[in-house]
Amino acid sequence: MPKNPKQKQKLLYIMKFFMEKTDDEYGVTVADIIDYLDEYDIAAERKSIYNDIECLRDFGFDIVKSKVGKISLFSLVSRDFTLEEIKLLIDAVQSSKFITLKKSRELIRKIEHLTSENQAKELHRQVIVANRVKNSNEDIYRNIDCINRAINKKRKIGFYYTRWAVSRTGARKVIKVRRHDGTRYFLTPKALTWDDENYYLIAYDKEAEKLKHFRVDKMEDISVEDVRADSAKAVDKFDLAVYTKQVFGMYGGDTVNVKLRFDDDLIGVVVDRFSDKVFIQPHSDGTFTMTAEVMLSPQFYGWLFSFGDKVRIVSPKSAKNGFHQYLDRVRELYE
Repeated sequence: MPKNPKQKQKLLYIMKFFMEKTDDEYGVTVADIIDYLDEYDIAAERKSIYNDIECLRDFGFDIVKSKVGKISLFSLVSRDFTLEEIKLLIDAVQSSKFITLKKSRELIRKIEHLTSENQAKELHRQVIVANRVKNSNEDIYRNIDCINRAINKKRKIGFYYTRWAVSRTGARKVIKVRRHDGTRYFLTPKALTWDDENYYLIAYDKEAEKLKHFRVDKMEDISVEDVRADSAKAVDKFDLAVYTKQVFGMYGGDTVNVKLRFDDDLIGVVVDRFSDKVFIQPHSDGTFTMTAEVMLSPQFYGWLFSFGDKVRIVSPKSAKNGFHQYLDRVRELYE
């Protein structure tokens, strides 16, 4: 009788069995391992199984032996990811609007394979994605791949950029239309960033001589162009951490140094937005001032407005005037 070609894969099957069936709460016997191998027509003796387990231990697998009465159990008790870390990954996937419902389910199934089947069942009971707001653009993953390739190859990208609009005709009232008069963009991609549960591309527009950002799920027909990326001061000195602090809600505007005065109880808000390294100047009246470089936009003014009389703009005058105009426009809606 010819020898089963899978016999050479015996150790791999044993490793797979430990990863799928065991954890720090569930163990298997040598007899269980022999029965599992038998399903694949792989012959094994008890002594060889003990040698294989020792081989896996030498390789780095944390396989522990325990006793339940007279029965010896073997378990893989540690992995690259802890159960808490896997749960964190699943929570991130299921709560993200950016990841589509279909892709969320695919990713969660793959993440669950990082642990044993028993622990995966426990995790799966906690997964709820059906009723969450999710993106519907399945091309978004291809978009990300194209953008990353263009960044790595230092090439420009081409794409159409879209927006949602209200249709006054036809059955469908919410439609997607192309911005920029339907003209294709050709820009230098610099970075991808995550903000408010959406993925954004930050790219350099040579004609406007400025950095711009675009929601990746609203980009269509992305291509990596056979054109070298532009080099400019704004590109070469780009700092993603600084840029994302300046931008509020990924809406751009004029970048200025704004001095703000907050009540002391808003220090947590400031740290959340600008980090605990921000320089502040405390005052004796229970307030503090800080200066930050931000992009003046309705989103920035809306952020300030949410704190009512607990914050005010100290300088510059252009920021004060912009905030006055923002407030006037809101007030006019209710007069």
